[in-house]
Amino acid sequence: MSREFPIGLTPPDWLVRNLTPHPAPLNWAAMARAALAMTLPLAIGFAAGQPTYGALASMGALSGVISDTADAYRMRIVNIAVPQLFGAVGVTVGSLVYGQGWYAVAAVTGIALVSGMISTIGAVSSVSGLLLLLNAVIGAGLPLPGPWWLPPALMAGGGLFVLALALLAWPLRAGVPERASVGAAYREVADLLAACADPDPDRYTDVRFEVTQSLNQSYDLILAHRARHHGRSRELTRLLAQLNAITPVVEAAPAVHLAGHPLPPEVPEAVRHLAEAIETGYTGPIALPHLPTPTTETARAVDHALRHTAGVVTAPDVDPRGIDDRLGRPAGPSIRTARAARNVVLSANSWHYGLRLALCIGIAQALVSLIAVPRSYWVALTITFVLKPDFGSVFSRALLRALGTVAGLVIAAAVLAEVPPGWWDVPVMLVLAPLIPALTPRGYGYQTAAITPVILLLSDILNHKGTALLLPRLLDSLMGCAIALIAGYLLWPESWHTRVGDRLADAVADTAVYVEAAFGADTDPSARARMRRRLYRDLSTIRTEFQRALTEPPPTGRRAAAWWPLVVAVERIVDATTAARVRVRHGAPPPSPAEISQVSLQLRELSDGVREADTLVAVRTDLTGPSGSVLEPLRQEVAAARAIASPH
Repeated sequence: MSREFPIGLTPPDWLVRNLTPHPAPLNWAAMARAALAMTLPLAIGFAAGQPTYGALASMGALSGVISDTADAYRMRIVNIAVPQLFGAVGVTVGSLVYGQGWYAVAAVTGIALVSGMISTIGAVSSVSGLLLLLNAVIGAGLPLPGPWWLPPALMAGGGLFVLALALLAWPLRAGVPERASVGAAYREVADLLAACADPDPDRYTDVRFEVTQSLNQSYDLILAHRARHHGRSRELTRLLAQLNAITPVVEAAPAVHLAGHPLPPEVPEAVRHLAEAIETGYTGPIALPHLPTPTTETARAVDHALRHTAGVVTAPDVDPRGIDDRLGRPAGPSIRTARAARNVVLSANSWHYGLRLALCIGIAQALVSLIAVPRSYWVALTITFVLKPDFGSVFSRALLRALGTVAGLVIAAAVLAEVPPGWWDVPVMLVLAPLIPALTPRGYGYQTAAITPVILLLSDILNHKGTALLLPRLLDSLMGCAIALIAGYLLWPESWHTRVGDRLADAVADTAVYVEAAFGADTDPSARARMRRRLYRDLSTIRTEFQRALTEPPPTGRRAAAWWPLVVAVERIVDATTAARVRVRHGAPPPSPAEISQVSLQLRELSDGVREADTLVAVRTDLTGPSGSVLEPLRQEVAAARAIASPH
């Protein structure tokens, strides 16, 4: 049901985008793990007469719950265990400088620099950097019980307990997440085929974006595992072959979409049958729906690709030597580690973010050293969560952090005021802990609202302050948000000026190279496939970045919205190129070298114009050629893209 707002009270679009929850199914297994992992240590602590030890272990379990984002069991080991190691180092260093005045300020600021730099490497390093700094702030700002080695041991043990619970089903479900990932990619492709002739043009674009994301996730998962197994795993080899086999079907979809003729419903249904076979590991004969005889180039392309895919899915065995890693197999772990370390030291981006985070943390630590702020470590904790390079807009996260904290404090106020301290904290934790994995996928504000009462409950066990924790928590969070907004956002113009031109210009230039490679006789098919996949991956990243930029307030969000039609136009150019390639492969006359050169030149001119402009400017459009050429739809898309690049 839509809600009507009075004239003048309608909230701005960027605020609505920030507050709208992301749709996501409930992960019941993760919710059960969170409930058990965060409640059991607390119960053991009360039973042993050491509730503070139980609270520390529950804090470690909380970090494990936050890190538990992977589906595959092998990835969970890395995603959870590695950050726990960094967290143990952080709390150890922080506790050693507790109460040391300016030495503590310098130590935490230095850790912030290291944390920020390693956070730019990837997802696991980002969480590792987060826990390194979070635990250092906790150790430097909170008196921890026991000898120096006990708090890091308890917190790491709590996180590893989450890992142990996550791996319990591995012997029974080995390979299931990997098969589910590939099967999900097939189902997305089936939806894409069904949407090819949808009268709503946005429907096809949205589904294609979902296909790209699903294929990216599957390739990342399978190729990362093959790097560890060096190609020896027959199941991973088979899954990679199945991923590669769906590529011709994905390539044929743009041709069907441009043709405007709907496919028979049996075609997407056949892909769903194959998805079911992959998910269950079935390799026998599959009774596919009867496929009509194709009568056009595009229909022949889809039919040929689908029958090839079915043959690969139902093959009893796959030769590992014949499997081409379409995105390139990753290097070994030692090589990737050395490469990441070199990039961190030499990358301007890592130094830039590290210094930015260190500045904000240094200001916070210096401020609370000069001014008596109760529970001052919460200021730095807020900054750490808000200033994450891969977590989206700093402005949006600061806003959502403040709103989420207020919502969480309402829940915490009820808990701290009405629940007597002691054993009653255990059933309360049993109720609150599952909310973290349940609400985290819905947005940062919802995650903050779920984590806040849990943190306050554990802090009360350590400090016994009750409802006196509420107001300091709110004030410290607001101070942290203010520091992050001023020193980490407004003082860095590149953070609130979208670099739309550079990203789009790179994508357009890569598209020009792809156009030349798509019709080049000397281009290796594997290289062409890798080029297309990487181009779609880059466009997917650009689309995600634009969606984040749209959550920014004016002028940033408005500027991003002005560039958005050109992003869609570039995606359509790539689709038209792929469709033309499919038509040539299935009988259409190939384009002449002059046609290819003309389109490539136009794209490079468009790229140069976009790169040099801060705002959209008029670009010359001059594209002619044979009307019956397979490149005619591509020329139309290029002309449309150049026409979009106009002041209005």
